[in-house]
Amino acid sequence: MGVGKSTPRNRWYYSVLILLVIVLGLSSRRYGSYLPEFISLFSGDALWALMVYLGFGFLFPSRKVTSIAAFAIIFSFGVEFSQLYHAPWIDQLRSTILGALVLGSGFLFSDLICYTIGIFIGSLCEMYVLHRRNKNINWLRKGN
Repeated sequence: MGVGKSTPRNRWYYSVLILLVIVLGLSSRRYGSYLPEFISLFSGDALWALMVYLGFGFLFPSRKVTSIAAFAIIFSFGVEFSQLYHAPWIDQLRSTILGALVLGSGFLFSDLICYTIGIFIGSLCEMYVLHRRNKNINWLRKGN
């Protein structure tokens, strides 16, 4: 699962992480007035992309971190660029709460930056955890 290795992810952990990130993302919108303006404006989009990253990790547990990050970037950017398309059916879908949360409502270049940051943070955290886990496994194998 690391950059060069493929170790299956634990789907149970990813389910919990996805739920946690959803709660944090919705909370950042609901309680944004209590947060610094910068965090209030941009954290929801970064967390949304992190949730997408975790979702792809859940769906493809044996894929490399780089593959999951690429899938998440392509998907997130695709959703953002789809906001440039306006037709009655998709605008009606976007006018619902779930549609707005999943599809957004209007294209913003800053969202692309937030998505990249959220996915980058998820990738770094996953690589760090993998590095620590592999280091512990190697330590155990050496019999130290």
